[in-house]
Amino acid sequence: MKKRYAVCGVSMRAIFMYIQPMMENFSPYADFVAMLDIDPLRFDLCKERIPSTKDVPTYMADEFEKMLEEQKPDALIVVCMDSAHKHYIVEGLKHDLEVICEKPMTTNTKDALEIREVEKKSKGKLICTFNYRYTAAHTKLKEMILDGKIGRVTHVDLNWYIDIHHGASYFNRWNRMRENSGSLSIHKSSHHFDLVNWWINGIPQEVHAFGALNHYGPEGPFNPSKKDGRHCTGCPEFRKCAYQTRFTNRVKNRTISDDFFGPLKQDWEKIFTDYTPDKCLFDKEINIFDTYVVNVRYKSGAFLNYSANFSTPYEGYRLAINGTHGRLETTEFGGIGGSIISDFHEGGSQYIDYYPIFEGRERIHMPRTYGGHGGGDPKILEDIFIGEDPDRKYDILAKSVDGLRAISIGDAVYNSIVNGGVQDLSSFME
Repeated sequence: MKKRYAVCGVSMRAIFMYIQPMMENFSPYADFVAMLDIDPLRFDLCKERIPSTKDVPTYMADEFEKMLEEQKPDALIVVCMDSAHKHYIVEGLKHDLEVICEKPMTTNTKDALEIREVEKKSKGKLICTFNYRYTAAHTKLKEMILDGKIGRVTHVDLNWYIDIHHGASYFNRWNRMRENSGSLSIHKSSHHFDLVNWWINGIPQEVHAFGALNHYGPEGPFNPSKKDGRHCTGCPEFRKCAYQTRFTNRVKNRTISDDFFGPLKQDWEKIFTDYTPDKCLFDKEINIFDTYVVNVRYKSGAFLNYSANFSTPYEGYRLAINGTHGRLETTEFGGIGGSIISDFHEGGSQYIDYYPIFEGRERIHMPRTYGGHGGGDPKILEDIFIGEDPDRKYDILAKSVDGLRAISIGDAVYNSIVNGGVQDLSSFME
């Protein structure tokens, strides 16, 4: 039986991650019955990019109840700004709907706890789309830990690098404001915290962090001048900005992300009414951090040490998972500077090194995968629209409790950086 889906927030992620697959790949399982957004131009863009959506009814943000009454969806897909997630999740659950929410579930621990309470009273359910669980290496790590390859997990060491193009993009857009995104320790790092939580079945108890704004904001070392309110498009100092000239030429101010927005890249008024995702990286309004280190203690006794840097020459991570009986290691590199360190990947594919505690090393090569987020996107869509694989030996489609655990770590990171001290999560953590 087909489910009827409404999308709240017609972002680029919504269009290409959910709407296009619904129309092209999952039409036997899903009917796309409505789209809702604060900006009517988003409907036009969706219908231009996905012509098969031309007759899908559209609703403005204040017409949510009208949309539910007229279209009677079975499920909501929430892909709007992070700070608006809570509203649509709560309202959807109050109407006993299934809600599929892009990560992060919301932007702070308080709202996450409220969502959990609403869900407990609802006939509906919440799915958090932590798609990074689904990559080949990440599922293999989960299986090896479940199989007892390294015994009881005692310590996870995870260092994440976001390159100068990807990392900078967060500071051009709405993400750069804590009130919109919860900060990058939630918007981005909740991905990573969820992975660790999932691998080790971890329930976080205590968090401590240090952080700084080292690369962006007025004191950024590559700021051409301390002026506020600049935009990259038409900026007279564009050629003096190292971040921009790295990805443009003098004939056209075109960046390597043009393929994402297409030919409208320099014509924002055709995509957004009152917003442009090209704000200056060096504005003083930026109130989040671009570098942080974190320690987490779990209920099981395991520890996590984690770091994130949003302006590195290449993209990727280094991971080690230590246990009483061995160690697992893997690395993943790519992005703008991925070729700098391509020797880390034999034959261009990722691998896992397994070290039994008293023996040698076993190297396990991962198959090549295709699709966004390391092949995770197409796999999670199958679970969302078709249903979870009944033969899988472990849970992988994340629930609201997983969203809470990841968000609470990220929120504690920000609060520890700002206020100092260890943040205790034990009083409310499930």
